[in-house]
Amino acid sequence: MSVVSTGLTEAGVRAEFMQRYDAAVTYYQDLATRIVSTKPSEKYRWLGSVPRMRQWGTGRLAKGIRAEAYDVENEKYEATIEVDRDEVDDDQTGAIRVRIGELAIRAASHKDYLIAQLLINGATSGYNSYDGVTFFNDAHVSGASDLQDNKLGAAAVAPTDPTTDEFKKSLKAAIAAMLAFKDDTGDPLSVSATGLVCVVPPTMLFPASEAINASVISQTTNVMQGIARVIAFPWLTLATTWYLLKTDGVMRPFVFQDRRALEVKALAEGSSEEFLREKYLYGISARYALTYGLWGCAVSTVFA
Repeated sequence: MSVVSTGLTEAGVRAEFMQRYDAAVTYYQDLATRIVSTKPSEKYRWLGSVPRMRQWGTGRLAKGIRAEAYDVENEKYEATIEVDRDEVDDDQTGAIRVRIGELAIRAASHKDYLIAQLLINGATSGYNSYDGVTFFNDAHVSGASDLQDNKLGAAAVAPTDPTTDEFKKSLKAAIAAMLAFKDDTGDPLSVSATGLVCVVPPTMLFPASEAINASVISQTTNVMQGIARVIAFPWLTLATTWYLLKTDGVMRPFVFQDRRALEVKALAEGSSEEFLREKYLYGISARYALTYGLWGCAVSTVFA
């Protein structure tokens, strides 16, 4: 009697998967504030601003809170690969391990993908910030802030391929807009041009990188050298649009709502799937959500 041993046990698959998963380069940790979730959904009460320090005077003065809030439901995500026993019999375990490694990369980058979708749809009806308007909008208002605009336009000869000078000019305008944003009391939302990230489509990677990293541009010293870092998201399908994000605040442009950590499971040797269908199953699942955070930490720019 033949006893099949693939070496692809659940423990072995988990080790193979996690090695690739932990080594993957991802960005959501910098772009989103992590909130541990304990319920099917969470209510976020942004509640205006935190009061600034004041002279003690006659004693403490408690600041009232605003009623801006919204609910975010956790989602369940999964991915599963099916392997035919014949592949194992034909000594394809090396190829199967490659597929498990690819699954790990896809799983690790999924939160970045979700952030990219939030960026793409940020000016679309229904994709709202906590203040009730779309995340990228020219009519953000809260308390005494007046109307504020984090949806900018910029000029370029070729909108899908701006020059280094054109990108630098749009970056300057985006930073100026972000630093001018105010909270519900009229105080600045951001007090420094730090923790800045330019998220761009792949076609803008090189002009953006040069605009930020070059010491000299058009025979002029680049005073904006090193002011931000550049991330190119391959999922950004709006080739004329890029995004400036501020990522060093307590609240960031996005929220990662973490309900259940990633689980790796296998139905392999001895499972019902092997007995009935001669198939091995390797799958992952998790529960979380990505949603909009503080709109004042994000500016979109559309070249035209």
